[in-house]
Amino acid sequence: MRKPGRMNFRHSRLALALVGALALAGCGSTTETLQRGYVLPEGALEQIPIGASQDQVLIVLGTPSTVATVSGEAFYYISQTAKRSAAFMPYGVVDQRVIAVYFDKDRRVTKLANYGMKDGKLFDFYSQTTPTGGQELSYIRNIFRNIGVGPIAPRS
Repeated sequence: MRKPGRMNFRHSRLALALVGALALAGCGSTTETLQRGYVLPEGALEQIPIGASQDQVLIVLGTPSTVATVSGEAFYYISQTAKRSAAFMPYGVVDQRVIAVYFDKDRRVTKLANYGMKDGKLFDFYSQTTPTGGQELSYIRNIFRNIGVGPIAPRS
């Protein structure tokens, strides 16, 4: 005949092992995403036709991250997405974007671009092209260098 206390001890150990295994399984599958900078609203670029005014751009996209006057005026909206697999791991950058809106002398939109990296090269996801040389390309590359590609810390 078995002692009733012996059976409860076995069940307690089994339950404790099961809870521990579930806790460890949950830790491994947690991916944390950090979005820094500008978050492009869905369909926002489609609301800005060529020829739109600078005020229309500000209404749809909001205040730009930075403004430049390389060859005419341009608004730049900069963002970065980073992920980490566990709370103790550093963040790794998985995507960087620069939304560029170019204006003519009358402050009307002449071009839109959604720059990011593809196959190690600067790529415009809006026009599906790789930009060629020039002062504008140098400026965009500098933005990508300045926002970094290494691990980042979350904002507090």
